[in-house]
Formats: sequence, C-alpha cells, structure tokens
Amino acid sequence: MSVSEPASPAPTLAEQRPPVALTIAGSDSGGGAGIQADLRTFAFQRVHGTSALTCVTAQNTLGVNRVDALPPEAVAAQIEAVVQDIGVQGIKTGMLLNAEIVREVARQVERWALQPLVVDPVMVSRTGAKLLAEEAIQAIRERLIPLAQVVTPNRYEAQILAGMELQSLADMETAARCIHALGCKAVLVKGGGMPGELQGVDVWFDGERLEVLKSERIPTRHTHGTGCTLSAAIAAQLAWGKDPLTATLLAKAYVTEALRHPLAIGAGQGPVGHFYPLLASSSSD
Repeated sequence: MSVSEPASPAPTLAEQRPPVALTIAGSDSGGGAGIQADLRTFAFQRVHGTSALTCVTAQNTLGVNRVDALPPEAVAAQIEAVVQDIGVQGIKTGMLLNAEIVREVARQVERWALQPLVVDPVMVSRTGAKLLAEEAIQAIRERLIPLAQVVTPNRYEAQILAGMELQSLADMETAARCIHALGCKAVLVKGGGMPGELQGVDVWFDGERLEVLKSERIPTRHTHGTGCTLSAAIAAQLAWGKDPLTATLLAKAYVTEALRHPLAIGAGQGPVGHFYPLLASSSSD
C-alpha cells in the first residue's frame, strides 16, 4: 500500500505577494479622507498600501483648522523609499497643495515610470470651495494630468479643467472630452455635485468609449472622503491588473456600499464606511 504525501499548506497572504499601491496625498487627522481613507480602501481591496504625505491637516467632521505643507524634497524621498524597496503596481494622487509639490510628484512619476496612475485633481471641494492657488491648478493641468491613466474630477474641478459650466448630462459629456484632450488616457467626470437626478451619475470617456455610469443614490449626509475613496479603489483595482473601466465600475460599487454604511461620528459630516464588510457582518451577529 502506497503512502500519499501530505498536502502542501496553503500559501499565506505574504507568500501570495499582494499588489502594492501608493497614495501621494495629505493627512486627515479626522481619519475620513486623505491618506487615511486611501489606506483603508487599499486594505479592503486586498492591496498593500504605501504612502507619501504631501501635507498635514488639522481637521475633524466640522472642517479644516490648519494645513502644513511638507517640503517637495520630503515628498520625493518618501516616493523613492517605497519604489526602490517595495515596488508599486498602482498609484494615486490626492491633495498636492501647491505647485512645487505638484511638479515634484510629476517628476517622480516620470523618473520611476509609476503607472498606472490615477489623478484625483483635488482643487475644489464638492461644495465648490477652491482649495488650490491658480499656479498649482495649472501645474496639475500641464504636468500631472498628461501622465494619468484615469482622472477623476468632481463637477467643479471638471468646470475648471474643461473651461465651461456643467449643468446637464450633455455638459458632463463635453467636459469629459475636453479633459481627455489634456493628455490623460481616461476621465471620469463625477456627478456628486450635479443638480437633481444627475447626482450619482458619472461620465466616462477614454477616447473611444463614452459611458454614462449610474449608481444608486444613498440618502446620507456622511459623505466625507468619497472622492479619495473612489480614486484609491480605482488605483487598487488597476494594481490587480483590471482594465481601467472595469476598475472604475468595481470602485464605484465599493463606494456605494461604503455610503450605505457611513459613520455618524463627530458633530458634522462623518466619513463613508470604508470597512463596511466588518460593520455589516457584526450587525448580523
């Protein structure tokens, strides 16, 4: 009688070497947006998250009290440290704060051939408040967007980048084409800030396919970090090798569920529930 050899143990997660994603963005002390949101999102997409901080904010659910920029050299050093040792399969940018940091990030993307790159052009808040000086906005337009695989502007950012007002679906489609002409591979014009029924309607354009992507509208005021979460989820799915449109659809589905399970913390606008699978499972116990 032959003796069968014992089965090999299943590989551990470390042995499987999950993809690595890098976020280049600001810190949110309240934990709802910025690198905190990005790293949680990466984790729930089964991707190892790394980070390069561009600025430190003192903020909570009521607003931002202070912002301190890091030197561009410090941002570059963080990127270099991650790339040289760990490697990166997906990357996203968030709040870059000033023109010097934008230019340095663009140089590092080019130097290390960091792709696929998702650019969340954080320059105007979802409510329309301008966050960056014109010089920084111009640097994003000229230096960073042409390097991007996917750009994810909200309504107001799309208006600046396309040079037009967005009031209708047709406007969103035109803006998507205009932004694509800046040199990125694909653009997702987000409809969260649009009026009426256009909330939850996004427009995708990659030079060939123009798609209107509709999501369920979730009635909640706790939406802090939605844009960061979406772009991070896209970057994570790209790190897994998904094509850009599939990565975007998967990311939108994740954000919809995170909005369905928001965190009503603090006295103001709480964050989306990045770890909703844990929240959902605990509520059913």
